[in-house]
Formats: sequence, C-alpha cells, structure tokens
Amino acid sequence: MQAALNTPVTTHTATADAPASHAAPVAATQSLPHYQIIRRNGAVVPFEPQKIAVAMMKAFLAVHGTQGAASASVREVVDTLTQNVVRALVRSRPAGGTFHIEDVQDQVELGLMRGEHHEIARAYVLYRERRTQERARQTEQQAAVPAAPVLHVLDGDKRVALDLNRLQGLIESACVNLGADIKADPIVAETMRNLYDGVPMDEVYKASILAARTLIEKDP
Repeated sequence: MQAALNTPVTTHTATADAPASHAAPVAATQSLPHYQIIRRNGAVVPFEPQKIAVAMMKAFLAVHGTQGAASASVREVVDTLTQNVVRALVRSRPAGGTFHIEDVQDQVELGLMRGEHHEIARAYVLYRERRTQERARQTEQQAAVPAAPVLHVLDGDKRVALDLNRLQGLIESACVNLGADIKADPIVAETMRNLYDGVPMDEVYKASILAARTLIEKDP
C-alpha cells in the first residue's frame, strides 16, 4: 500500500494560452456554480467535487480497510486525484455546463488508472457494476408488480376514486381497544375483495362490517 501511496500523481501544467480555470487547483470542497450533474433519473443537481472525493475514499476503504484509508497520506492522494478529475471535466466545458453522472464516474476510473492505483480502480469498477445490477433488479421488481386498479365509488351523485387511506383509517379507528389480536389490514383486504367499480359508498361501509364478521367467524 505504501508504495502505491508514494506513487506520484501526474498533473498537467497549464500552457500560456490555456484559460486560467484550467490551471487553478480545485479543492474537493469547492463548489462550481457554473457546472451541474445530470443524474440517472434525469434530475439536474449542483456539481459537488466533494462527492467525487467521498467515492474515491470508499474505494480506498474497500481495498485497504478503515485504518489504512484514514491515514493522512491517503487523504492527500484522494484530494490530488479529485483535483485531477475535476480539472479534466472542467477542461472539457470551459464555459460551464452539465456532466452526466456516468461521465464523471468514467473520469474517476481514468484518474485512478493514470495515478497507477490499479487495485483501487478495480474496486471502484466492481462497485459500479454491483450498483448497476442492483438498479436493474429494482427496475425488474417494480415492473413485475402490477399497478393496483383504481376503484371508483358513488358518493352521493358523484363518481370518485375510493380513498383507501380514509377507509383504512376508519377501520383502524374501529379496531381501537378491541385487543392486540384485532388487526385492521385483514378487514381492509376482505372488504376490498368484495367491492366492485361503481359501488355506492354506503355499500363500502356495509362490506367492511361483513368483512369483520366473516373474519370473526373464521377465527372467533
């Protein structure tokens, strides 16, 4: 580890005709108001170099453990690498602009490789792959769950969507002080099973009473 930490990190010297923003070091805690990040969900958020430093530190933690990554030499390396990554990003858009989160992470990988922190770079790549797989699984799970159909009721002369939260609250209130074994959820589920689209609201209340009776008969 010590050899890796002592490896000099190559920095680029600004040429005479390069914009000043390219040559100036960028602190990890410095905000860059003219730059923004496009997240995977399309949201646009401020560009915070500190988050790059945090991601790199996590990669060092994964390889060297808490004690090794907490050393001053590691923090110095992370700060230098963060500056290199930010400079590379800013150089590509000197007038300001947006970066996609994937482009930022690509630059982090490149910065680690150029700094010859190959083991850290591999840990970072594996982390990105795990996160990609987790997001894919979450998307599949969400797609597999069918959206609950909207049930409409007749409230007076109006056809409105059933307020399930209100129905749940009414049944929970009715179950208060009836004992710990009396749960509202089974009554709500049984009530919903016996409803149909366009049912009058009075019938909804009757259905909840019948649901409670049915459950009592099953498990008195």
